[in-house]
Amino acid sequence: MPAADANLIAENMVAFANTEGGIIIVGLQADGAPAATRTTSHEIDRVLKQADDLYSPPVVIENWEKAVLESSNGRVERIPELSGNGGQAGFAIPHPVPVHAIRVPRSTELHALADGRVLIRSGKVNRPLGGQEIQRLASAKNTGDFETEAVPGAAIEDFSRAMIDEYLEKRAERTKRPHSGEVNRLLAEIGAITADGRPTVCGLLLFSEYPQRWLPQSAVVFAKFVGKTPRGESGLAGYSRREELIGPVPRLIESTWNLVWSEMAISAVVKGLEREETFEYPQFAVREALVNAICHRDYRLRGRRIEVRMFSDRLEVISPGGLPGFITVENIKDEHFSRNPRLVGGLFHWGYIEELGLGIDRMIEVMEQAGHSPPKFDARPYSFALALHNERAQPELPEWSRDTNHRQARALQYIRETGSITNREYRGLIKAVSSETLRLDLVDLVEKGILTRIGAKKGTHYVLRD
Repeated sequence: MPAADANLIAENMVAFANTEGGIIIVGLQADGAPAATRTTSHEIDRVLKQADDLYSPPVVIENWEKAVLESSNGRVERIPELSGNGGQAGFAIPHPVPVHAIRVPRSTELHALADGRVLIRSGKVNRPLGGQEIQRLASAKNTGDFETEAVPGAAIEDFSRAMIDEYLEKRAERTKRPHSGEVNRLLAEIGAITADGRPTVCGLLLFSEYPQRWLPQSAVVFAKFVGKTPRGESGLAGYSRREELIGPVPRLIESTWNLVWSEMAISAVVKGLEREETFEYPQFAVREALVNAICHRDYRLRGRRIEVRMFSDRLEVISPGGLPGFITVENIKDEHFSRNPRLVGGLFHWGYIEELGLGIDRMIEVMEQAGHSPPKFDARPYSFALALHNERAQPELPEWSRDTNHRQARALQYIRETGSITNREYRGLIKAVSSETLRLDLVDLVEKGILTRIGAKKGTHYVLRD
């Protein structure tokens, strides 16, 4: 805003405090040009006091500071991350633009203007909430910030120095500014430890090698099912593979992604002289679904873990906890509210989140570009499920084919897609398993009457028995 205006500042403070926090810049016009008249520090103090009477409860701001924004040709091109020590940005500025920056943190309380409006920040504007939206946001605020609560029995020695160093390196790459201060001070700033140095839920999730010691609900369960339903023969579980994944959330994202990727079907199309591989699901959509589940699940729910279920026609990611705040299935594309903002911030600096608030949009886009239907969302009071459908038309496996191990199930899927399999192709499909074990897998499928062996010696291949 070009000048300090009590009403505008009050509206922005309420909107930022009710959502993810933000920075109010005083001294710029709407188009980014410097204001004609400079605002003094005395005016900022006076207007902030006036704004305090225009909303309730009070919004406790972190601080306000003088700053100089990078500009080009007299217009601001971008607003860099303002320094946290009250100083000016530490780089050469050809055309300095002096402004005042008011930092507004996310609040655990629900704030309203004097006229009764409850505002949130939606994109670049402040949006008033309706009755049910206010109730949902109030309910989310009442839970407090669970991610910043100290974890009983945990000590800072339970953090992995290697994980902290990796985070600092990734953060420096993201911000273009290496951290040169005290590490514990930064850990406190990002919510990883309390003011007296005790690890928080967020800190353990990010930096402990085994956070499941204190937070067993933070594990991920993966299951690969043969058909389209979870049930197999005689009502038993119909999965061909089940894994439980543990570790800090950055490692959890990678290990879950690697597991899903290893089970994804890959088809090949020859275009011109080149062979082009097509994945069963767009890679960005899968990673975004996994990251969102880990970022936004409700870690207060101790009895449930994130579940990743892979069926023949879809991939489901089920996250404990309903949608946070005022978010609904209808507005999930346009609105943004994090249940765990510090965990989201940590993974953003780590590089697992490309641009805050735009993941769902791009997920829908890449699914449609790949010829699939958009993601399906299922929001319930204590869970949120996302399903990616692969749109593949293929016959169901016979019931008798379900009596197989996970390696054999992959071989059967490969045969369904290509028509046959050889010993060599099977060895290329399944890594880190001996050739003799894989040969016996195929012999077993022949003996069970599932496959037919055709040919001899190097010409041997296997097809599904009619």
